[in-house]
Amino acid sequence: MIEKERIIEIAERHLPAPELFVVGCTVTPANEIELTIDSDTSVDIDQCTALSRAIEAELDRDAEDFELTVMSAGIGSELRCLRQYRKLVGRPVEVVLRSGVKLLAQLDEATDTALTLSYEEKQAVEGKKRKQLVRVTRTYPFEEIKSTVEYLDFK
Repeated sequence: MIEKERIIEIAERHLPAPELFVVGCTVTPANEIELTIDSDTSVDIDQCTALSRAIEAELDRDAEDFELTVMSAGIGSELRCLRQYRKLVGRPVEVVLRSGVKLLAQLDEATDTALTLSYEEKQAVEGKKRKQLVRVTRTYPFEEIKSTVEYLDFK
């Protein structure tokens, strides 16, 4: 079986542009390889094709048969690495916490250990009968976060 670490190492050496980076790689026991890449700007099909050819050139089909798919992390796909989070700083994201709470917030900061989010929340305000919308900023460690995706508003 082909090791995913080897695929990632080959891919990182042959990325066709400096703004591209590897997001993830999966290899099944049947040697079906899926490599996901992303970019600080955008990924086009020619970049995926060039990377696929470079990886195939370094692997020996006679030794092990494999199926290789190189794809970009699509819009709306779950964020999986810190560089993807940093790319979205200042933009809206949808975060699902491990507790089941879903937040629609602006991503203010992404560090190695946590995300800082700001969003509106209804809170009791002294002197008011009804709860008021208040802008809050909170930091959530990655251990508390189940998933994060870029929020796209089509209105």
